[in-house]
Amino acid sequence: MSAELLLALIPLVPVLAVFGIIAARARPNLREGVSIAAGVILFLLVAALAVTIDWAAPPTLVIAEPFPGLSLSLTPEPLGVLFALVASLLWPITTLYAVGYMRAHHEQNQTRFYTAFAVSICAAMCIALAGNMLTLFVFYEVLSVVTYPLVTHAGTDKAKRAGRVYLGLLMGTSVGFLLLAMVWTWNITGTLDFTPGGIFSDEVSGGVLGILLLLYVFGTGKAALMPFHRWLPAAMVAPTPVSALLHAVAVVKAGVFTVLKVSVYIFGIDRIGQIAAADWLVVIAALTIVLASAIALRKDNFKARLAYSTISQLSYITLGAMLGIAAGAIGGGLHIAMHAVGKITLFFCAGAVLVTAHKSKISELNGIGRRMPWTMGAFAIGALSMIGAPPFAGFISKWYLFGGALQTEQWIAVGAIVISTLLNAAYFLPIIYLAWFGRDRTPAEQAHGEAPAASVLALTTTAILALAFFLFNGPFIELESQLVRGPASGLQGP
Repeated sequence: MSAELLLALIPLVPVLAVFGIIAARARPNLREGVSIAAGVILFLLVAALAVTIDWAAPPTLVIAEPFPGLSLSLTPEPLGVLFALVASLLWPITTLYAVGYMRAHHEQNQTRFYTAFAVSICAAMCIALAGNMLTLFVFYEVLSVVTYPLVTHAGTDKAKRAGRVYLGLLMGTSVGFLLLAMVWTWNITGTLDFTPGGIFSDEVSGGVLGILLLLYVFGTGKAALMPFHRWLPAAMVAPTPVSALLHAVAVVKAGVFTVLKVSVYIFGIDRIGQIAAADWLVVIAALTIVLASAIALRKDNFKARLAYSTISQLSYITLGAMLGIAAGAIGGGLHIAMHAVGKITLFFCAGAVLVTAHKSKISELNGIGRRMPWTMGAFAIGALSMIGAPPFAGFISKWYLFGGALQTEQWIAVGAIVISTLLNAAYFLPIIYLAWFGRDRTPAEQAHGEAPAASVLALTTTAILALAFFLFNGPFIELESQLVRGPASGLQGP
């Protein structure tokens, strides 16, 4: 199958899945089966694209041309293919998890959930494979709109308030800042195409580039950089499978992916290193990393702690993009994948505890590991990956990010990574200890066992991936090394 045909089929699969899900709405098993099958097919198509593509001459698929010289088009590149691989891999796994969670929790409107999830994946694929900034922006907005009913799934006043915060911040920043940056860029360069090395000429002043960089980064609200982060904790009112979508599969990954893609293909890595505003963004990212970790340490609500952990972890990627060095860009790209498998495992575990033990607070988890060994075993793996401990996925990306910070002598970034790692350990390790060694005070009438089998299978799979991504990291590093010309600044992987 040619790369051109694969590129056309990839966004089509989730669209066809939408029709299949709606048609099978009266038969839940078939409905979920369609979703899982579509996810598997999508992943195979993206994987086939990754191995068949000629990076020197990638194919382009023009969807439409709304303005002369400016089209909606798809053109794969290494960073986007990695994002597409991660999102497509996690779609069927999340669906499998949702089967156990949604049924055990007796959630309403499940067909709407699976339909919106499929449309979200389609938007994520188009973002990942976008050939220019206009295409990315259009589907970035589509992703915001189609995930709104997922955030407000419960239909309560609290859910509706969270939805307003979610949509208001995401679309407010994108329309107010990101769109302005795009129009300004088009006026200066006459193009919005993603181009290796960037699109700005040497005649553009550093001051203009600095303002544009700030507009692009803060306009990408999905990256949850402080102070535009409030939507992420607010969205935790949604069911856990939605939280997994937000944190690992599509939404926040679309945000940090945009920041990284803009830094590599709009500005260029070398140019980023010459912009004074990038140093300020390193400081803001470092502060977000540390402050969000500190807030997470104080949260007793399970999902709230994970939400602030995500805010911190996302800023690792923004920090890497702003270092202006190959190792930072590679580390940021790798962290998209490494964070995804670790954090989705943690959310799966939190949801499993909620539906099985009906516990949402960390202080209530005494001895739960002995009742739910598979769930809390997977949690331990995901937590260690988030800390950055070997032999788990998070260690790989942190290695590159830390090395990049040292090479550029960005001591604020070095300090933030060290402090955040210690804070990660401080808010994750006590949960593991409490779950396995705490005294179980569960009354006999509330006794329970493991989570639903479908959910356990899903969270076990993602935990295994967090280990596998460490052991078999070569293909990921090789793929992301295509982002830069030449070797990755001489920095070798672990």
